[in-house]
Amino acid sequence: MNGFRFIGDMLHLLAIVILLGKMLRNRSAAGISLKTQFLYAVVFSTRYLDLFTSFVSLYNTVMKLFFLATSWHICYLMRNKSPWKATYDRENDSFRVRYLIIPCAVLALVFHHQSLHAVMEVLWTFSEYLEAVAILPQIFLLEYTEKYDALTSHYLFALGAYRVFYILNWIYRYYVFGHVKWVSVIAGCIQSLLFVDFFYKYVTQVVRRAKNKYDLAH
Repeated sequence: MNGFRFIGDMLHLLAIVILLGKMLRNRSAAGISLKTQFLYAVVFSTRYLDLFTSFVSLYNTVMKLFFLATSWHICYLMRNKSPWKATYDRENDSFRVRYLIIPCAVLALVFHHQSLHAVMEVLWTFSEYLEAVAILPQIFLLEYTEKYDALTSHYLFALGAYRVFYILNWIYRYYVFGHVKWVSVIAGCIQSLLFVDFFYKYVTQVVRRAKNKYDLAH
């Protein structure tokens, strides 16, 4: 493992900790898209099926179990437990996820790495395509409501930064080992592009808050 991947993993971990910590501390799911969280749960469930067939390392196994457990736990809280269910903005979280799932499934069936484990490869490829667009319901919810809560924004920033470091990881792997999984690269680049507008708004908000604090202090 190289440093870029490790930093990316830690940023991904931080994003989930920020989100789940916000929900538990505030006892609220306001501003959070259940549809995005469900898509991420599907992503991890279809990608980490090798948990039952192979062991890479303790680090790898723990990280996979963490992402699986936290993603489904967040969905469970928002769908079934008060006060998270009561504070979830179901009306505005209206993005139709079938328009993401079905095209990603078709693409995975058509374009995937041929191997002896064809089913696993199709599911892994599907998870890569789906992760690229899973954030769209969350972005649409924020754009529609214009409620850029600080902690939700920090969660999205960490999630976007994780993808940037994974792109650096793939560049490193290509120059060191001479090969890379192009499905991951293309999907990762698409996902990173989806964060560009959010990054701009995040930075302007941080600058604005800092300026307001400075003005109040003087």
